[in-house]
Amino acid sequence: MNNLIENNIPDSKGYNAYIRDKSFAKLLEYYCGKDLFEKIEKKFFELGKKVGEEIENLSITADKNPPQLIKKTRSGLSVNEILKHPDFKNLEKIAFGDFGLAAMSHRNGVFGFQEKLPPIIKYGLTFLFVQSEFGLCCPLSMTDSLTRTLKKFGNKDLVKTFFNKLTSQDMDNLFQGAMFMTEQEAGSDVGSIKTFAEQENKNWYLTGEKWFCSNPDADLAMVLARPKDNPSGTKGLSLFLLPKILQNGSHNSYEIIRLKDKLGGKSFASGEIKLNKAYAYLIGDPNQGFKQMTDMINMSRLSNGVRASGIMQRSIQESIYISQNRKAFDKKLLDLPLMQKQISKMLLLSEASRSMVFKTSKILEKADNGIKQFEKLFRVLTPLIKFRACRDARKVSGDAMEIRGGCGYIEEWSDARMLRDSHLGSIWEGTSNIVSLDAIRALKKEDNIFVLKNYLLKIISKTDNNDDLIFLKKITEEVFDFIFTEIKNDNNFNSRQVASALYYLCASIFLNEESRFCTTLTYRNKICKLLIQHKLMKRNPIESDDLDKSIIFSFI
Repeated sequence: MNNLIENNIPDSKGYNAYIRDKSFAKLLEYYCGKDLFEKIEKKFFELGKKVGEEIENLSITADKNPPQLIKKTRSGLSVNEILKHPDFKNLEKIAFGDFGLAAMSHRNGVFGFQEKLPPIIKYGLTFLFVQSEFGLCCPLSMTDSLTRTLKKFGNKDLVKTFFNKLTSQDMDNLFQGAMFMTEQEAGSDVGSIKTFAEQENKNWYLTGEKWFCSNPDADLAMVLARPKDNPSGTKGLSLFLLPKILQNGSHNSYEIIRLKDKLGGKSFASGEIKLNKAYAYLIGDPNQGFKQMTDMINMSRLSNGVRASGIMQRSIQESIYISQNRKAFDKKLLDLPLMQKQISKMLLLSEASRSMVFKTSKILEKADNGIKQFEKLFRVLTPLIKFRACRDARKVSGDAMEIRGGCGYIEEWSDARMLRDSHLGSIWEGTSNIVSLDAIRALKKEDNIFVLKNYLLKIISKTDNNDDLIFLKKITEEVFDFIFTEIKNDNNFNSRQVASALYYLCASIFLNEESRFCTTLTYRNKICKLLIQHKLMKRNPIESDDLDKSIIFSFI
């Protein structure tokens, strides 16, 4: 690390994001197993070094030079292309090419491995990557999730046509993916979609306008549209695959109307699309379009949670570094009680999110192997993560900006970019209200709520400390009693409270489970108890706060 402390202004430039995160290696070993960890760790070290140097520099430039829409050539020819800054293209090469982040879940060969890599590797690397570059993680996630949805619901010929391009690490052959769903009158209310599909000579054509389209010049996009004469609401929607370029080499019949000038995510393009009888492939059952699309949405929601967690980790690490190396009142900031308290509270949220996304990635692995219990668990945990982790990232990144002081408000530093980017997580793929309602819906479905409760109790039962066992069982019963009551009332008034309570309960139990893995992670049980105390128990607002600030020193 090229530590710079000039004029009492600490600069962590040149850090290795993997190395400076004191918990990462042991957590990675715990979740992926010792054998895989030993084989893969060098890739985390390599990416961690790039995050603190090369990727950070590229990201700063790309953020300040957003993509441009080129409607026509200088001679008047319509091109409808998006011009990306060269530094963003370099970021694409690192993510899609060098590290195969969109390919590793779908085929073997990434990093020379003979099999597909498990989700924990993809999400662990993404957790690192997003600490310097948020924007590109959207096209990455879209490509990854589109490939999954195509494999799951598309016919064999269609999969055969596009699979190799979607999973290519050769930038000249790569096809990127996108999802075109939102319309002006159909945001959260997906059932109001007006884009319609018509069939002519067994071919499908789409007509309508899509209002928010991230990665709008993607080679392939999943699109929701309503075939003529289909009923209203979500039940009448079908799923289509929209190619940018037709088989004859011509551009498909749609255009990018304009690009959005966004608060954050400046480096990647989001735009509006007008479909003018655009050719498309029908995906799966024409009466199950929305249900099929939710598979893609759920994967994107988990990716959102991973990104939120990564942003929080960057914010934490910067805050610790600053407070260790900046002085005020003849003391290091870290020696000041209020600073210790502030960072400790940030750590509770950050580490809760990391435990949630890492554990859920392992659950996803088992769900994808067809184990019904884990399919149910994944269905519940995903909206919880999307709701709570994304909201917590806004808080943590805001506090980190404050810790850096006036410099934190200046665009030369990372804080402003992290804060701007963090707010997107609570909006796309479902706002907080929508996602909390989805969490309730997931709990109600079949016996999901009982599957989750029994799963958590099984983890607790393996706790070797009897006091912890009693404490965790008690709080689990209290939380689920609350949830059962709210579900029975069925008014959804407290849906966000239910989702928050369940999220923090799950995170606490996963933290406790991690603490048993090795001696260097025992502090995570302390975080577990503090999280319960501060997020799940009634507290007197004027009571002295007995927050145990010693957890900070586990991260130094």
